[in-house]
Amino acid sequence: GAARRRADVRVPDLLRLVAAPRPHPQSASSGGGGGCGRGRGLVGVPRYAASASAAHGGARGRGGEGRSGVPNALVVAALDTSAGAAAAAALSPDPVLRMGTEEQVPYRMGVHPRGDGVLCAFPNGCRLFRWESQEGEGPDNIALRADQEALTDLTDAGLQLAVSFSGEGSILATGGEDGHLRVFKWPSMDSILEEPDTKTSVKDLTFSSDEHFLAVNRSSGPCRVWDLKSAEVVANLPREAGEIFGFCRFSNQTDNSQILFVTAMQGDYGKIISWNTTSWTRIGSNKITREAISAFAVSPDCTLLAIGTIEGSIIVLSSKNMRALVTVKKAHLGIITTLAFSQDSRTLLSTSFDSTARVTSIGSPKSRGISIWTMILVIILAILAYYYMQHKEDLLARFLQ
Repeated sequence: GAARRRADVRVPDLLRLVAAPRPHPQSASSGGGGGCGRGRGLVGVPRYAASASAAHGGARGRGGEGRSGVPNALVVAALDTSAGAAAAAALSPDPVLRMGTEEQVPYRMGVHPRGDGVLCAFPNGCRLFRWESQEGEGPDNIALRADQEALTDLTDAGLQLAVSFSGEGSILATGGEDGHLRVFKWPSMDSILEEPDTKTSVKDLTFSSDEHFLAVNRSSGPCRVWDLKSAEVVANLPREAGEIFGFCRFSNQTDNSQILFVTAMQGDYGKIISWNTTSWTRIGSNKITREAISAFAVSPDCTLLAIGTIEGSIIVLSSKNMRALVTVKKAHLGIITTLAFSQDSRTLLSTSFDSTARVTSIGSPKSRGISIWTMILVIILAILAYYYMQHKEDLLARFLQ
């Protein structure tokens, strides 16, 4: 079976986290770009967005100096997986770097996949922080520097509830609390498309792995899919009666096709809905939980889905059949604000309004379940054992003849 060891971590040192002193529970996501440790305790800082970094282990923001006494900052910590599958992954006890953001509270972040830096959303707009190498070798010799000339179109754009780079890093998308959707070429910041909407806020957005499509969920209405080559809407994915859409993520399949997963609440049930990305028809709908879904993630290898709930629970599922592989009830004491898988898809990070973060070790793909041949072997052995118990005297007599 999978190694499912877990450990709680207080605020300082985690993959990539964004913190803020006031909640936006309707959208705690930093968007999707296609497709535990032990920390020193600081409490009272909700965390909002997370993702895993192969290069630096992770960067995160924390904030809330006005309420919690914890200074606003971006922190980078290293994730140690050298212990192997039998032990939980651990984060460095001390941060690789910490950069204060003064009075600016970091709400969301997007880390460029090719190393161009970290985009951070503040209440008034966005800023870009560039990676810099310092003398020496190893992860401790990196720094972040604010680029004052970048992101001029977003400097005064207001709070962005969703920010994401595409998988190849050539496109940037942001969705505002004011409902304004913006998509740019990166790094030129030439506009690809723009959609103002004063009636709704952007809840979540995600790129397809080939950078062809962008799916956007708003605080109401359908899931809208944009063709980024033509800058036209190709689909408005409708809700069924009583459904309220939440998060959206594209996922690659073994036949090179893609599926769009959309979470939804319908009555008392949290669901995951699957959409064909050619016909844009609904091809699956599975009730997963009776708790409201507050966070959603797809693993980098696209074999796993993870949901977090407002009750603090975590469920990891197979993307193929929606079978629950790991369930952690009350993993947190409060609403889970974000989930993120590590690059090898074997570790899941969750963060919460309860000011904790948890890393759950999921295990290697081969350990995520029992193969059909193993099940058949177990059944055959059980039948043989039962037959022996029922006829052991006759068998012993025959053996002694």
